[in-house]
Amino acid sequence: MKDKNGKSLNSLIALMERLRGPRGCPWDREQTLKSLTPFIIEEAYEVVSAIDSGSTASIQEELGDLLFQIIFACQIAKEEGRFDIAGVMDGTVEKMVRRHPHVFGDKKASTSEEVLKHWAEIKKEEKKSSEKKQYLSDVPEAMPALLRAQKVSQKAAKAGFDWKEIDEVLNKLKEETDEFKKALRDKDAAGMEEELGDMLFTIVNVGRFVDVNPEDALRKTIGKFMSRFHYVEKIITQKGGDLSSAPMEEMERLWEESKLRKKE
Repeated sequence: MKDKNGKSLNSLIALMERLRGPRGCPWDREQTLKSLTPFIIEEAYEVVSAIDSGSTASIQEELGDLLFQIIFACQIAKEEGRFDIAGVMDGTVEKMVRRHPHVFGDKKASTSEEVLKHWAEIKKEEKKSSEKKQYLSDVPEAMPALLRAQKVSQKAAKAGFDWKEIDEVLNKLKEETDEFKKALRDKDAAGMEEELGDMLFTIVNVGRFVDVNPEDALRKTIGKFMSRFHYVEKIITQKGGDLSSAPMEEMERLWEESKLRKKE
């Protein structure tokens, strides 16, 4: 697994063993699988951010950081006698070969849709041989809420629990919005939280019906908001003003200006 520079996966594993060793890094030695969780999530999101940026150097760097977290977790598991990186890779190879019978077996799949159908059937068979669980219980709780909502609604839809048309979902969104407005009028804090959650979950289903990933859509909107806000901040600062004391009318004018600049 050597690259053109002569470096290898083994060198990264050896580095991790050194960091976790008796004469290694005190911080690295203290870590557990649980304590690594936020770092793994953070690095995964930084990979996504780098991909969105289109920067080859950033993508390479962030993938390296994510790989380091994987090696880190495998080293901890190895020390605990649970598994090691070799076991992880062997298991993944076996699973991917098993789930691609159209490549490694005698199944036929000429379209992506057929591939996904085979994939779902194979996963269903795999589940039969594992511990019996409730239908939706294997959707990870640690997933970001929007992504988890999408996975849950997708699984429920595969079981036949779904709307037939997008208009039915939009009607449901109106219903949930009306219920939120009622909770707002009643000043019902618990009700507002519940109905806001229902609205968000329904919006996720709207996205599912039109093949829009809500996590991606929201992430892009956040990026767009930040870009426009930073434009407002820059212009106000250049004029010698202060963002916190700038009139709302001025901020709104600059906001609209930032939108027009993007369209040029």
